[in-house]
Amino acid sequence: MIQSARIAGVQMDVAFADPEANLRRMEAALAEARQAGTHLAIFPECALAGYCFESLDECRPYAQTVPGPATERMAATAKKLGIYAVFGLLEADRDRVFNACCLVGPEGVIGNYRKVHLPYLGIDRFTTPGDQGFAVHDAGGLKVGMNICYDGAFPEAARVMALAGADLIALPTNWPPGAECTAECVIAARALENAVYYAAVNRVGVERGFPFIGKSKVCDPSGHVIASAEPPTEAIFYADLDLQRARNKHIIRVPGKHEINRFADRRPEFYGQVVAPVTVRRPPIG
Repeated sequence: MIQSARIAGVQMDVAFADPEANLRRMEAALAEARQAGTHLAIFPECALAGYCFESLDECRPYAQTVPGPATERMAATAKKLGIYAVFGLLEADRDRVFNACCLVGPEGVIGNYRKVHLPYLGIDRFTTPGDQGFAVHDAGGLKVGMNICYDGAFPEAARVMALAGADLIALPTNWPPGAECTAECVIAARALENAVYYAAVNRVGVERGFPFIGKSKVCDPSGHVIASAEPPTEAIFYADLDLQRARNKHIIRVPGKHEINRFADRRPEFYGQVVAPVTVRRPPIG
């Protein structure tokens, strides 16, 4: 297991309904990131095809299977460069479409995540809620968990992956106006409360009248911002991770007087209401 890793966040605009153009840009960004010594690069939510579709029928031509053409191409690029990548796409599975992200590397598809928490916005109005839960994957010795955008607002998701051994949680996102507080505060909170590195990578640009705010960032296990991209411009930004910090949950500030262990100090016997079933009623379409 490696002890350090450089990651890159690729804050980019996305060409709506043009996977080929987006793939070319992602491949170019991977090459640039690898030249900077990057181990893993993270791209935005729905980076392959865009987000603001108005129906399932409209988006279906741009949804792909996993594995599929886009993941094979990204994996081939990753193998050529010796790098790993997380990128967002729309995943086709029989008659269903999921808002998903994939982790690929020189060995191919390593992991796939389907967005569990869906806001009433963009393509998420029509996609199927994720059905595979939260997992941690090995990207060349870096333990990576994946969420997507709105998932970051639910602390339980990050906690599950942290308990499963994540060094890093990657959050491809499409934050529009209204998400500024999430960008400023929530990412740091998820990192701090789980003592992990947390990387949120947003897009920029305007798609069908919806602007995206950028504000991508990486926070360390203390919740401090260690790398970020200025909004609302395209940028590749880098963060160097000391993985021992994420693997050590026992924080000793003053031996015997001030010690914190956010995992050992949990009291799950009192958390039952958190997992009580809820009835979800989404607004009607149209």
